[in-house]
Amino acid sequence: MIFFRNSRASGVIPQISVILGPCAGGAVYSPAITDFVFMVDKVSNMYITGPQVIKAVMGEEIGLEDLGGARTHNAVSGNGHFIYPSEEHCFAGVRKLISFLPANNLEDPPVAENSDEPGRIDMELRTIVPTNPKMPYDVKDIILRVVDNGDFLEVHELYAPNIVVGLGRINGHTVGVVANQPTVLAGCLDINSSDKAARFIRFCDAFNIPLVTFVDCPGYLPGRQQEHGGIIRHGAKILFAYSEATVPKITVTLRKSYGGAHIAMCNKDLGSDLMLAWPQAEIAVMGASGAVNVIFRKQIDAAEDKAKRRDELIEEYETMFSNPYEAAKRGYVDAVIPPEETFPVD
Repeated sequence: MIFFRNSRASGVIPQISVILGPCAGGAVYSPAITDFVFMVDKVSNMYITGPQVIKAVMGEEIGLEDLGGARTHNAVSGNGHFIYPSEEHCFAGVRKLISFLPANNLEDPPVAENSDEPGRIDMELRTIVPTNPKMPYDVKDIILRVVDNGDFLEVHELYAPNIVVGLGRINGHTVGVVANQPTVLAGCLDINSSDKAARFIRFCDAFNIPLVTFVDCPGYLPGRQQEHGGIIRHGAKILFAYSEATVPKITVTLRKSYGGAHIAMCNKDLGSDLMLAWPQAEIAVMGASGAVNVIFRKQIDAAEDKAKRRDELIEEYETMFSNPYEAAKRGYVDAVIPPEETFPVD
């Protein structure tokens, strides 16, 4: 009956679970159905079968903390959304989360008093993204400078860190933020990050929270492990979530936006209401190096100095296509903006 009520309430009222001890057996399915699970390090445990049963049935030996502790569920399984060092910090985290949310799906999120300047220009945004497309940077540095007063509540911080999701405010209004993280797997989408983002997007859509997406993604992660693990069906979840969402959607392309990832990270075809791009944005089917190898293979093979000819073609391709202005000409981008003008709300 509890599971039934959890399910019927899903998307109607926000549901939060706080694990403050062992949660075992069938009882774990109730927090799994809810929207957010809070856990306390070295205190919370969730598992279907305990270490003794696992040893008796499977012959495996594993400790309680490794099996179902807070860190395991926050970093490995993805069942936990928040981890705190103490119950006091945990309760404070719950209160902060609630401050962003409406009471139900018929209300808008609360509007907070905002001391941040609505039209501020932040020149530091110019220096965060390296001009070298192979160099990483921390996308959280951008998020913290765009949301009001640098106040950002990250969800699933330890799980699938190649994508960042969380709640912040812009001009006092709650927004959901989805952003590729170039410091992990170069910001590629994989099975876990697709699941993580899709779930968060659908939550925001259910509770009238607009979505802001920051894009720097070279594509879906390749490889046998990903393909055999079901990257196609898992990767499709993020496409479905963005397409289904009816809340306002704003997409800002920071740097790379290639191929399927350009679509998956909420382009116009998936319903983005406003597509913005920074001047260094690269919107294309693939990077210049890969494109040249495919398109100009015969010319490269016929050249006396293959390496030199390849470098020339890459430079030519980058000049012609590796910029957001070509995409803007074709209507794929609404505006190319200086990085420092990302925040202004007017």
